[in-house]
Amino acid sequence: MRGNTVDQRTARLPVPITWPAAAAGAPGPWAVGSGWAVGTFGELLQGVLPDDRHFLVTLPITTGSKATFHYRDGATGITVDAARKRKSARVAALALEALGHPGGGELVLDSELPEGKGLASSSADLVASVRAVADAFGTAFPTATVESLLREVEPSDGVMHDEIVAFLHREVRLHSRLGHLPRLVVVGYDEGGQVDTVTYNRRPAPVDAETRAEYAALLDRLTGAVAEEDLRTVGGVATRSAELHARQRPRAALAPLLEACAEADGLGVVLAHSGTVLGVLLAGDDPELDRKTSHVQARCARLGGPSTIYHYAPGPSARRDATEGNGDVL
Repeated sequence: MRGNTVDQRTARLPVPITWPAAAAGAPGPWAVGSGWAVGTFGELLQGVLPDDRHFLVTLPITTGSKATFHYRDGATGITVDAARKRKSARVAALALEALGHPGGGELVLDSELPEGKGLASSSADLVASVRAVADAFGTAFPTATVESLLREVEPSDGVMHDEIVAFLHREVRLHSRLGHLPRLVVVGYDEGGQVDTVTYNRRPAPVDAETRAEYAALLDRLTGAVAEEDLRTVGGVATRSAELHARQRPRAALAPLLEACAEADGLGVVLAHSGTVLGVLLAGDDPELDRKTSHVQARCARLGGPSTIYHYAPGPSARRDATEGNGDVL
């Protein structure tokens, strides 16, 4: 996504934005914490289950968002340096409240993820912000608590989980854990523009019973494929999800990328169902990886848009959440 990444240094407003409105307070001691959250390259699978629950399956990537929180007990409210980051300030305030600490502070976000592309930039900002607030006090939230905090703000892509998960994004709840895969590379292509994920997911998009049943079968198939590290099947499920989605929202680059994937003997095509990026999945240990990557990039260049290489994040993020099963703040 060259040329689309927002430079946080130049995007800052002259007057900071605060959530809620700041009030005068006596200066107090500072504590500083940092948090990191990965993005996801669209979704390996996204659809509606037979019980009418909307779900997605994440594809964590190494690119993400970093948050730094400067706490001051004499402050009121969370100050953030850009208007579009109000939601991050809000979730940071909720995290501070959950920890039982008075005061407020300053939240600084530094994201590698371009906005409106389907890479979970907003969710990564929110998760990183929650982790930074907890880190300022030398603790961490269980992922269930992170989910509950984000649930108060907006739908989420499930990036608070390190592994590949099936996630009920509208409910901000975990559906199931699928696990980890061997190294993957995504040759990503950006169709251009931006999509507001929250607005997009509010659009009515009826899915018939037959298609819902297929989505359930695809989820079962993908769950087994991840457990068995069957990358071909993972790619096949991602491709089928892209094809099903194209019935409702045609993607001009899908057919050319399917051709490029076949020519390069790639694993499949993955896309952001509510974004602008698509990509060809390649095995990271493929002895012909360089040749295949170059071939797909050349095909992307013929489409006239930028291509970017993304890497699947196969392990824990730098800031792990607390151990699962403990609903209390540690």
